Amino acid sequence: MSIGLIIFLVFGLFIFLSSFFTVKQQTAVIIERFGKYHSVRNSGLQLKIPLIDRVAGRVNLKIQQLDVIIETKTKDNVFVKMKVSVQFKVIQDKVYDAFYKLEYPHDQITAYVFDVVRAEVPKLKLDDVFERKDDIAIAVKRELNEAMTTYGYDIINTLVTDIDPDVQVKNAMNRINAADREKTVAEFEAESSRIRIVAKAKAEAESKRLQGQGIADQRREIARGLVESVEVLNNVGINSQEASALIVVTQHYDTLQAIGADANSNLILLPNSPQAGSDMLNNMVASFSASNQVGEMMKKNNKKLKPKEESRFREDYPDPENPDITV
Repeated sequence: MSIGLIIFLVFGLFIFLSSFFTVKQQTAVIIERFGKYHSVRNSGLQLKIPLIDRVAGRVNLKIQQLDVIIETKTKDNVFVKMKVSVQFKVIQDKVYDAFYKLEYPHDQITAYVFDVVRAEVPKLKLDDVFERKDDIAIAVKRELNEAMTTYGYDIINTLVTDIDPDVQVKNAMNRINAADREKTVAEFEAESSRIRIVAKAKAEAESKRLQGQGIADQRREIARGLVESVEVLNNVGINSQEASALIVVTQHYDTLQAIGADANSNLILLPNSPQAGSDMLNNMVASFSASNQVGEMMKKNNKKLKPKEESRFREDYPDPENPDITV
């Protein structure tokens, strides 16, 4: 076998094998014939004409993600860095448009994301940016869908995955949050103190009420005992004045006894002699007698003055409805 034949066979085998090619799953292959678009081949074993057809490129049909980092300004003049994740894929029926109409799809998507975010965020304050990040993502998706569908791309979703203000702004926000929480703690502590003070005041008021009730009951019983003592003394021929004086003297000596029972007492009661007790008894009897006499005289004078006062009152103040009849 000659060398030329061997070369021919090898070349023919190479040409034959180059006629076949494989396409992976979720991938599309563009076939050009003499530099012109010919067809789109999907996954599997495919055939092309050697030296006439060529594989112009492969298009990924999987869902892809592009992360775009943008720095922009809010309405309250705070600069923030935002990370927007765009999930997109090539529409299988528009592989031709995706391959031939758009040279750099990532750059195109990035430009649209920058345009939308820098148009939406300056309308919002910093707190609203955090609260309405979903609205920003929806606006980005809407704009991208309108623009990229023409080029054969479908925007699956857009997500605002990060909002990063300046470090000083974050520190200020943390201080505001901490101060607000400290204010809440102070309010709860003040309320707790108020509850304790009110409860203590109520307890003290109840204690004093019960103490006063006890003292009133004690005095009531003492008065009842004194009444019974006076009745007993009256039964043996001692009048009420002498009985009252005797009871007072008895209480005087009871007090002396109670003071003397306390070894640590520094109280001095004056006067403090048997003669003083006798004088006190006599003085009390005399004072009770004098008070009774004064009381009897006042009763007599009131009875005499009452008719004169009534007649004088009727003369000074006649009845307005019946002038002839005095009140």
